Amino acid sequence: MIKINKIVKYLILADIAFWTGWGLITPVFAIFIVEKIQGGSALVVGIATAIYWILRALLIFPIGTLLDKYDGDRDDYLFLVTGNFVSALVLFGYIFAIYPWHVYMLQLFYGLGMAMSIAGWRSIFTKKIDKGKEATEWALDDMFISLGCGIAGLVSGWIVTIIGFNQSFLVAGFFGILSTLALLGLRKEISGVFNRGFHANIRDIFKR
Repeated sequence: MIKINKIVKYLILADIAFWTGWGLITPVFAIFIVEKIQGGSALVVGIATAIYWILRALLIFPIGTLLDKYDGDRDDYLFLVTGNFVSALVLFGYIFAIYPWHVYMLQLFYGLGMAMSIAGWRSIFTKKIDKGKEATEWALDDMFISLGCGIAGLVSGWIVTIIGFNQSFLVAGFFGILSTLALLGLRKEISGVFNRGFHANIRDIFKR
């Protein structure tokens, strides 16, 4: 048994749920665009992929710089929870996508959500990791994410074939929401998160 502190444990659990959900979608995402989106093609897949990665790349550095300006974990935590929730909503949004521009808009929100989530997650994980177990706990996170994505990838095609794309997005979105709920389990461990309400905290971040 490996003893790890509660914050690291919940961060890993949230990561497992989140990436398992996306692992159900990523292998069949291109097929979804070509088969279900009007005007969908390999070019649309490429543009959608580029929108996500480029926006994430452009946003994650300034977000990380912003979070590093302030002491404590409250700001990191709020960005993490908000980013995870936005990314989970994107999965539900694909159910209603009809045209390429719908997918492009969803990819914009996905890029934004992931930039917020990853910057916040890595900041808290780095600060709360157990001393002397750094490699072990990073490896645990990577191991369970890899297992989740691998299993999800194995069954993703079968799920789409049996229950369809929309139902697959629902299942993946459920995992995304589950990830957000796991993070809410840390609300008492992160100092000052709900002392004046969620909206007040968000407002304070951008006032500083």
